[in-house]
Amino acid sequence: MTLPHALNGLSEIAADYDILLCDVWGVIHNGRESWPDACAALTRFNRDHGHVVLISNSPRPASDVVAQLDSLGVPRESWRAFVTSGDATRMELAKRAPGPAWIIGPPRDGILYEGLGLQTVDAAADAAFLSVTGPNDDTVETPEDYRERLRPAVARDLEMICANPDRVVQRGDQLIYCGGALADLYESLGGRVTMAGKPFDPIYDLALAEAERLLGAPVDRSRVLCIGDGVITDVLGADRQGLDCLFIAQGIHGDTARGADGRIDPARAGILLQAETTHARYAALDLVW
Repeated sequence: MTLPHALNGLSEIAADYDILLCDVWGVIHNGRESWPDACAALTRFNRDHGHVVLISNSPRPASDVVAQLDSLGVPRESWRAFVTSGDATRMELAKRAPGPAWIIGPPRDGILYEGLGLQTVDAAADAAFLSVTGPNDDTVETPEDYRERLRPAVARDLEMICANPDRVVQRGDQLIYCGGALADLYESLGGRVTMAGKPFDPIYDLALAEAERLLGAPVDRSRVLCIGDGVITDVLGADRQGLDCLFIAQGIHGDTARGADGRIDPARAGILLQAETTHARYAALDLVW
């Protein structure tokens, strides 16, 4: 097992990179509050080294999520471009318009579908495909609440478009289920799933296009660093793209990679990564400068 190199802070490697592709939820905020040290680290990189492109598995378009970042106190100077799974998924949905689509997800995600010309229905029997952003009520529902509801869609061989590949995210002190957990269930029942967010190519194509725009020149992929806390999204996505990765081990994994001295334990972080057959060049508990 190749262990990640433990970092005390981003400053140790900042000069090696021109572009940071940085995850959002679990790295710079937890859904209720932003983390000043992480925001300050990104701001410092933007000022002294290169450009930060936020890359999120939010199922909503980036233009809609910016207001959430503002409300959480994430400073605009900490990032220069923003792409989401919602941006990439809209391209997939547009290919399948007018549907009709059976929509699963909370009302706040309705903006994902605006302007696409999709017809929507409330059941598998009337649908041409499913589109899922997450549970209808992620405060109380689990994937098991959808097992019987999804069986008719599997029986009809309906494709599921999942707008958020994340399985769980941290909201305050709680872990809540996301679209990826429903996609896992659908596949376990024999269903077909398509995703455009991390770790899949479409969202990285969008992010690297933004990086090229910011640089005003082709991107040197050896000088791109991915940052994230999701092993099967952020780290796996970086691996598939051949990009370096800084694994933020204290996000959704809590204290699992913390050593007895209170610092990152590369061996423990390596076990988390190896469990999903991934590798990160660097690991840290939190994003700091």
